[in-house]
Amino acid sequence: MDNNRLTTITNSEKILQYIVVKIGNEQYGIDINFVDNIVRMQNITRVPKAQEYYRGVINLRGEIIPVMSLRLKLGLESDQFSNKTRIIIIKLDNVSVGMIVDEVKEVVNLSEENMENVSHDAVDGKGIYISAIGKNNGELISILDVRLLLVEKGNV
Repeated sequence: MDNNRLTTITNSEKILQYIVVKIGNEQYGIDINFVDNIVRMQNITRVPKAQEYYRGVINLRGEIIPVMSLRLKLGLESDQFSNKTRIIIIKLDNVSVGMIVDEVKEVVNLSEENMENVSHDAVDGKGIYISAIGKNNGELISILDVRLLLVEKGNV
């Protein structure tokens, strides 16, 4: 566990930080330790013969970063860009990948007692990318397994 995102409170309960994003009507949490940057939507250069969910690449301060559509990766309808659309730059094992989300809402702190692990036996298809369900202020947040989203089939 990374000490940067770990806060100890009474009874040594662990608090984890997540960036909450909206994709359609659903809320998803992304572990803040993987988030390198959040940028506004920008021109994406297509790359021939890439997977369907990869939209192409962007040039971010001289670094070429592949960008994927979380909507398509999760098996949802195609992206609907608005002024709230953002690209979240994820850094995993020194590789950066952008993820298009409809909106970035907030950063939340979730304790382990406010999270329930998801059994992958009970989940089919694209639900395998959800590792847990968090509860925050009466709302449910599907916690994304960033490593599985990116590493699957050699993406990173």
